[in-house]
Amino acid sequence: MAHRYPNILIHCVFSTKERRDLIPLETLPKLWKYFVGIGRNHGVQILAAGGISNHAHLLIVLPPDMAAAKAVQVLKANSSRWLREHRIDFAWQEGYGAFSVSGSNKNTVIDYIEHQQEHHSKRSYEREFEAMLRKSGMEFDGKEAFG
Repeated sequence: MAHRYPNILIHCVFSTKERRDLIPLETLPKLWKYFVGIGRNHGVQILAAGGISNHAHLLIVLPPDMAAAKAVQVLKANSSRWLREHRIDFAWQEGYGAFSVSGSNKNTVIDYIEHQQEHHSKRSYEREFEAMLRKSGMEFDGKEAFG
């Protein structure tokens, strides 16, 4: 087959350093748009961006020639720089979560990402991330994940 038809959807989740509330609420909508621009400049389509002041969720279409780690690194590095340029003392936590998403589940994940404020009125970032890891069948050490 001469053509390629990849559909690599990844739900990326990463927190601010020490999961502190570093992103001002009024900056969040601008940050989500900025992620879309970063993605466009690096060949990573952003289908949804959302979160709250201590973490971000992105649903990305991963290019077939790019590792998830590279995509997350590019998104985090460029957004960190942008936030610091806007006089926000900012850093992302070192790690991240990357969860594969089936095409049939895409709209559910987009809806989930777009309604983060509501989700976090009931559950902390730590409990949310732990639930995502468990649902994905991933083994983890809570001290390592949240240390």
